[in-house]
Amino acid sequence: MKNSAAPIHSGWRLGWWLLCGQAALFLAACGSAPSDHAQTTNAHAPAIKLVASDDYRISPADVLEINVFQETDLKEILRVSTEGTIVFPLIGTVPVGGMTTQEAAHALQARLAQGYLINPQVSVIVQEFSKHSFTVLGEVQKPGSYDMPDQQEVNVLQAIGIAGGYTRIANPSKVILMRRVDGKQKTFQLNAKRMASGHTESIIKVLPGDVITVSQSLF
Repeated sequence: MKNSAAPIHSGWRLGWWLLCGQAALFLAACGSAPSDHAQTTNAHAPAIKLVASDDYRISPADVLEINVFQETDLKEILRVSTEGTIVFPLIGTVPVGGMTTQEAAHALQARLAQGYLINPQVSVIVQEFSKHSFTVLGEVQKPGSYDMPDQQEVNVLQAIGIAGGYTRIANPSKVILMRRVDGKQKTFQLNAKRMASGHTESIIKVLPGDVITVSQSLF
């Protein structure tokens, strides 16, 4: 989901923005003073359920690293085809598009167990993402859509930092995350000020297609 008026920003600057943006983000968070009630409301946000990295669904053009335990000859780095398939030694074409990495590993294990290996143990890692993006809107300095960096996770705080940090009228205690879960659009209310203080909510990872909106303070 993208805002049509929001600019698309190149992914190559993300490393610099992660450093500079975080500084702006934390300074702004420290300077804002949302109500105690807002902090309490978000204190029990279901952080773990929101962010399991395993939620990511494999897409065409993703690059996968596949390892089979104690079978070094079967270590492969493969790019997913436009049809969502890979071609793996011994077993040929395997559909993996739309699967989580765990589901893809199970699919490979099942195929390898059909007369090729005894009790194969397979791991699948997304080594390089196809060009996916997330969007940051609302009270940030540079609202827009940003490319997901390759081989690097981005959490909600970093995403806000990439977007330049908060404006003067931002309310870090009220950040809205929109995400597709099991094919349905869901909305979660987060407290970024608590995240910046080191609470467990800080583990929330941004997934491709996420839309983060920083609310405005009410004076």
